[in-house]
Amino acid sequence: MQEVIKSITLSLPLRTGTVNCCLIRNDKGYFLIDTGSSNSRKVLEEELAAAGCAPGYLRLIALTHGDFDHTGNAAYLRGKFNTKTAMHYDDLGMVEYGDMFWNRKKSNFLIKAAAPRLFGFGKSKRFKPDIFLAEGTDLSEFGFDAKVIEIPGHSKGSIGFLTAAGDLIGGDLFENVKNPRLNSIMDDPEAAKASIEKLNGFEIGMVYPGHGRPFTMEEFKKQEFGEEKEN
Repeated sequence: MQEVIKSITLSLPLRTGTVNCCLIRNDKGYFLIDTGSSNSRKVLEEELAAAGCAPGYLRLIALTHGDFDHTGNAAYLRGKFNTKTAMHYDDLGMVEYGDMFWNRKKSNFLIKAAAPRLFGFGKSKRFKPDIFLAEGTDLSEFGFDAKVIEIPGHSKGSIGFLTAAGDLIGGDLFENVKNPRLNSIMDDPEAAKASIEKLNGFEIGMVYPGHGRPFTMEEFKKQEFGEEKEN
């Protein structure tokens, strides 16, 4: 089955930047990776409608990690589209208790206090995922020809989705605001480096980051390591 990936860019509160969701369409239906923050709900709903994604056709909402700017509309969309949510267990407390620092090593009191208010992650936005994903989980049972890769670093429960075509939806391990690079916010830099080394074992073409434009893995390697394409 051929998948078409549409990257949807949504604004963050107070002009603090943008965040990406990915809508995947194939002959089985639609699959949404990440949901943006609740302040951009209307725009996201308009994007889904314009793409033909109507209630009854969204097969799964899968989340790369638990941060509010990626999960802010998950509970709402689950109800509207009568679908299921899926994410890694290690980020559960973020969405269940509204605590972005639930599993993180680093914690700033002011940021911890401000984040739920900034991103509007009150009790109505919190939820318990229907499905927990882990390394190697095959999503073909939902009609999405992709597998889960655990790529911690930004958060303990960060995961990516590698399609059969070799495209990676990588969440906040990467960013491409100016150039393809590791995300500037890392809770565990050593884990992030290990995740990059792990990804070197896969054939990856396009990378869809949580923030910024899609890029090729070749571009990332050239930017980060000065690697040239091997012939």
